[in-house]
Amino acid sequence: MVDPMPDKDPFLEHRRLLFSTAYRMLGTVTDAEDILQDAWLKWNDTDHAAVDHPKAYLVRTVTNLSLNRLTSARVTRETYVGPWLPEPVLTSPDIAEDAALADTVSTAMLVVLETLTPVERAVFLLREVFGYTHAEIAEALDKTEVGVRQIAHRAKNHVQSRRPRFDTDKAARAHITEQFMAACSGGDLNALMDLLAPDVTCWSDGGGVVTAARRPLHGPDHVARWVLGVLAKPSSAGIELNTAEINGELGTLASIGGNPGAAFTFDLVDGRIQNLRFQVNPGKLAGLYRGTDLLG
Repeated sequence: MVDPMPDKDPFLEHRRLLFSTAYRMLGTVTDAEDILQDAWLKWNDTDHAAVDHPKAYLVRTVTNLSLNRLTSARVTRETYVGPWLPEPVLTSPDIAEDAALADTVSTAMLVVLETLTPVERAVFLLREVFGYTHAEIAEALDKTEVGVRQIAHRAKNHVQSRRPRFDTDKAARAHITEQFMAACSGGDLNALMDLLAPDVTCWSDGGGVVTAARRPLHGPDHVARWVLGVLAKPSSAGIELNTAEINGELGTLASIGGNPGAAFTFDLVDGRIQNLRFQVNPGKLAGLYRGTDLLG
């Protein structure tokens, strides 16, 4: 964690922005916090009086540190056991109320961002999420403005073509979430299948540490039976399911003994669950132990 600093220190002032940048770049809470620690060390060794625009300097520092980390992380993820999903983060209701902001931290968006190259990801986030100009991004990444424009155009098209369509009706999502939890808690196969879209796909991330499907599951029957099978295992005894704001959307948090054990997030399409993501890797649940003020 970053050491406490004076109230007017630019690093502390922009900490939420810096964490948000690193988290969207990397998709993991632990790596984002490591990046902030490294950025703070660099900032602490810098002559602050020589920095004309501290916010821009800090964002540039975090972005470049994240680029380096993401480049090496992609190699590790190629050998990851089973599907790789981002680390879930508990978010405050005010983020969920801002549809545009919620979309940028949603699990679905983070999964799409994984398909970009590290540089494309950085350019897309700085341009589309944080609103930096092409010239500012070029300076931050030490590239030409023309080059950045080309990368930004390519990345935006890539994201738009892969971004899933989903319902935004909050009442409908709340209703489906409650029904999902009831079906899971009651072991009701038929009720759970009724909630799933005909082309539903389920991804589960156990990282080879805990029980998880190593390939995506398809179809209501297959997905429902697998989910209920996991919840019926002895290791799931005493599990409690509760609604929670996860990555800007209402989802389901599973806990045992008061400790987060899994997070369910999904895309709702035409009133049914189409993409179900099940994060159960204990090493990737760090964000569920934090407060709800990490992102901004």
